[in-house]
Amino acid sequence: MPLFFSRTDITKLRVDAIVNAANNTLLGGGGVDGAIHRAAGPGLLGECRTLGGCETGEAKLTGGYDLPAKYVIHTVGPVWTGGGNGEEALLRSCYRKSLALAKEAGCRSVAFPLISAGAYGYPKREALKVAVSSIVEAPETGELDVTLVLFLDRNDLLDPFARRALERRLSPPMYSYSCGAAPQKAPDTKKRLFRREEREADKRISREEFFADAALPSVMREDAKNVLPAFRDRLDESFSESLLRLIDERGLSDAEVYKRANLDRRHFSKIRSNPAYRPTKATVLCFAVALRLSSDETRELLARAGYTLSTSLLFDVIVDYYITNGNYDVFEINETLFAYDQPLLGAS
Repeated sequence: MPLFFSRTDITKLRVDAIVNAANNTLLGGGGVDGAIHRAAGPGLLGECRTLGGCETGEAKLTGGYDLPAKYVIHTVGPVWTGGGNGEEALLRSCYRKSLALAKEAGCRSVAFPLISAGAYGYPKREALKVAVSSIVEAPETGELDVTLVLFLDRNDLLDPFARRALERRLSPPMYSYSCGAAPQKAPDTKKRLFRREEREADKRISREEFFADAALPSVMREDAKNVLPAFRDRLDESFSESLLRLIDERGLSDAEVYKRANLDRRHFSKIRSNPAYRPTKATVLCFAVALRLSSDETRELLARAGYTLSTSLLFDVIVDYYITNGNYDVFEINETLFAYDQPLLGAS
């Protein structure tokens, strides 16, 4: 069950069903509700008139009419009144009931707006947390591909503390200060690291050079006698072989891994059945997150597929930030990637 984020107009998505954040009458309104009714044409309103409205937290299914989607699932989110009147439970019910209807209708893909986060006043960051956890945890989701359409800025998407910590890493200070001394220009860390990575990327080392002390990180040189045999044993191990070995070593099931990786079962099956499978860099990082690899282990798995992490690429820096800090929630990582307009983990 992959979950993706998108800023696309929900009325233009080619999915089996889109979800409408409706009001209790189901007869149209403002915001996404009005946009869906306008795009679907008068047939949608005609069918909605036969449904007798909808209770808050419930959902009802109609045809899609002039929309690219085959179905519209109408659900009524709660109005925020402070959080003490069951708003979270009702909001979770909106997602669960909508997913259940999509599954009953035989849908393979469904797109949601962020329910109740507009005129109904639900705090946006809290509404997003409820949406993601409700979708991920719902047994009704099954094999559905789910898209969550978001029009939020970084302040809405990211926790302020986490954002400041990340942006300190993205933008190192330009000046360093010492007590009683004038400000001094700090070394241009980004440029230096970028030049080093360029040199490393261009360098193609032979098998013999690889096992030379000079080609190994300093931590490995200290204990090369113990480390080198393991590298020799695994030198020709493919990405797929490395991945399957890591899964077995951690005692995880295939389903646990591809769900944590935000990938679907079909994608994982291709990897398992093909020892020569060549993944994208994003797919490798999906598995690094799913297997909860350390930063060094992530780099080794990337190397098996011919990739590296670069300090000059925003995508790499963000993912490495989360891995280094031991945060392996793929959806939280994707929220940050989405906030910075980067590709998502698991997205095709």
